[in-house]
Amino acid sequence: MLIGERLRELREHRHMSQGDIERRTGLLRCYISRVENGHTVPAIETLEKLCHALDLPLYQLFYEENGGPPVNSELPSDNLWGSRGAQERMLLRFRRALGRASERDRQLLLNLAQRMLQRKRSQAQAARGTARKS
Repeated sequence: MLIGERLRELREHRHMSQGDIERRTGLLRCYISRVENGHTVPAIETLEKLCHALDLPLYQLFYEENGGPPVNSELPSDNLWGSRGAQERMLLRFRRALGRASERDRQLLLNLAQRMLQRKRSQAQAARGTARKS
């Protein structure tokens, strides 16, 4: 799933308009629309603003409905990946690097991640199909 689609899904799930997000983040409504429609890829800092406006942790943007913790899950912060030690330092370095990356480079990384996810899904579907035949 694309980040923009996921943001729209989460916003609509909370019965919020783009105007509500605009007021909470200071981002222009037209920019929010461009993100939701996949015309631009936001920086990590922008994603953090959007998640803060939606009252959810950043990691939940990357989970689909059936593929991870539910949107309203209450997990202790100590159990979250990237909340301590080496993982926290790695996440901080990744965040800084993405913040310095150009729009084109962020788009390239996003497309690569989407292709990897599609490949993983098709391999999982093929494995389920093989298991059913057995």
